[in-house]
Amino acid sequence: MTAPRPAAAPDEALTRLAALHGVAVSYQPSPDRTVTASATAVTRALAALGVDAGTPRAVRAALAARERELSERLLPPTVVCWSDSPSDALTALPGGTRLLVETEQGETRASAEGLPPGVHRLTVTAPDGRTDDARLIVAPPRLPTPTGRSYGLLVQLYSLLSRRSWGMGDLGDLTELATWAGRALGAGFVQVNPLHAAVPGTPTDPSPYRPSSRRFPDPVHLRVEDVPEFPYVDEPGRVRALLERAGRLRETVLDKGALIDRDAVWRLKQEALEMVARVPLGPGRRAAYCDFLAQEGEALEDHATWCALAEVHGSDWHRWPEGLRDPRSADTARARAALMDRVDFWSRLAWLTEDQLTAAQRAAREAGMPLGIVHDLAVGVHPGGADAWAQQEYFAAGMSVGAPPDAFNARGQDWGLPPWRPDRLAASGYAPFRHLLRTLFRHAGALRIDHVMGLFRLWWIPEGEPPTEGTYVRHDAEAMLAVLVLEASRAGAVVIGEDLGTVEPGVREALRERGVLGTSVLWFERDWDGDGRPLPPDRWRADCLATATTHDLPSTAARLTGEHVELRDRLGLLTRPLEEERAEAAADTAEWLELLARLGLLPGTGGGGDTSSEEAGIQAVHRFLLRTPARMIGVWLPDGTGDRRPQNLPGTWDQYPNWRLPIADAQGRPVTLEELAASPRVRALIDVLRDLGGAGGR
Repeated sequence: MTAPRPAAAPDEALTRLAALHGVAVSYQPSPDRTVTASATAVTRALAALGVDAGTPRAVRAALAARERELSERLLPPTVVCWSDSPSDALTALPGGTRLLVETEQGETRASAEGLPPGVHRLTVTAPDGRTDDARLIVAPPRLPTPTGRSYGLLVQLYSLLSRRSWGMGDLGDLTELATWAGRALGAGFVQVNPLHAAVPGTPTDPSPYRPSSRRFPDPVHLRVEDVPEFPYVDEPGRVRALLERAGRLRETVLDKGALIDRDAVWRLKQEALEMVARVPLGPGRRAAYCDFLAQEGEALEDHATWCALAEVHGSDWHRWPEGLRDPRSADTARARAALMDRVDFWSRLAWLTEDQLTAAQRAAREAGMPLGIVHDLAVGVHPGGADAWAQQEYFAAGMSVGAPPDAFNARGQDWGLPPWRPDRLAASGYAPFRHLLRTLFRHAGALRIDHVMGLFRLWWIPEGEPPTEGTYVRHDAEAMLAVLVLEASRAGAVVIGEDLGTVEPGVREALRERGVLGTSVLWFERDWDGDGRPLPPDRWRADCLATATTHDLPSTAARLTGEHVELRDRLGLLTRPLEEERAEAAADTAEWLELLARLGLLPGTGGGGDTSSEEAGIQAVHRFLLRTPARMIGVWLPDGTGDRRPQNLPGTWDQYPNWRLPIADAQGRPVTLEELAASPRVRALIDVLRDLGGAGGR
């Protein structure tokens, strides 16, 4: 059998053209290895950026056009000016160039010096008469730094059921958790999964990391009884029947071991919210709703229109009638008018959800938390969803983001998310990114950014190709960081970057320079430049959120007992014999336990410590995290109950109930929020950490 021929590498002209558009022609999966991207991957990435590179002649023409464009421009479309240093782009302007700045605050200035933070309009005129316009982002040099050290709870909100929720955790549960954790435990924050609006389906994709919209939250998280209009629904029989059905749904999860059924929860809540929407708003509530509509403007109208159209035509806008695929078309305007009641319904749900998100953050801060709720920003959106429809001009058609092959996944990964076009973002002054961040920061004390390396570059995979046939495309990282720092600073919020896995050299340093915290997970913190052994606590970085695990990894109990290996074996996911996997996992765990014992963090006498108790091991792991200089320490809430099951098992789809498991104990029995608050095991773990509490502990 003949081996497949390797794909052709880009030639010199294509390489130069790609470089001028931020498209990579090679990448390094490890410091000692360089892989060349195929000419097809590079050509298709350029095509998605509006550049024809399909033939040698087209490449030459595109290269000449790009070089001419860059030589004629005085400025890039967006210019960054950190408030503590001059802008390189402005410094490089020809002598005698005149500047005119129209500030965000409405002033007109003839200089870029001393400008207030914001996104301003800049016009420059060179001595030879050439004129250029650009957006000027003026940002503080660094993000706010958390005051002192604090610990907090990490939880997937849907998994946190109380005896009041309707079959999955909701914003009422989040408010209750934050209030209890702040007042009784001295916790400084609660971090949750993305609460972005999901794409409806049959069934709905339960992953919170593939949403319809990142800008607007999902009303499935509403606590219906907390909506002010709910008590005034004048259908007592229907309300009573709904509450009884909600109770049965809750009981099937908590008492009968059923999985969380998001679609069943939403059917109940939508029925209730349809009744709520018929209740007239009082004058004050009506004024507040009108303010929300005015504040969100066209973005909310687009989102609500997509939701209304999806009810009629399905949840993938690519399959809608052609005239409705354009949010600005006359057909869409007519459809919006015809569906105005439904557009208003979905707009009102966005308002109600925003209101409860704000209430949760307010309750957390009132409970003494210095940060409160830490929200999570997914790396992208579903290609058929509301954002991809409403913002088509900003997305690269025919492309999906993912990850190249690496030591952990030889086939690479395709996340099924369309990437933003860096050129269009820059031309807009990064408006979509700014508006997204501004919305999220309204009700967040901190924001976790999933795959924060995406601010620098993303792996683009052409439609129909495997992840191996992709290439990296760069953003203007300085501009992306400037927008992030600007919006977070305005909100007084902290930013945590998820920087796990393969990280390009210089990225962590650039993030740290701007005050973005990293993420450090215990099992991955080893001396990779030395002997590979567990990294002692004093060698950990300070500017990070340190945790024992995450939603994509085994719980600490599973890792200490080796049950994560058994689970992967049962699902047929192991690539080596079971005994080899067991031995490697056991050796890895043993190295950590040995270090914990040597540091005196395990209970018992002598230097060896007691490694027989899994609960003692979990506590020792968190004592270790306390020994690090990390500014924030996160406790995965299921670690408090001894839950063995990961919330998500990468590499699986229908083989494992990803994103559908309630928090459970070591035997897999669901544990309610009320039981968590009364659990001696949870209390014992929290007692290890409460001295760090932002509220001082009570």
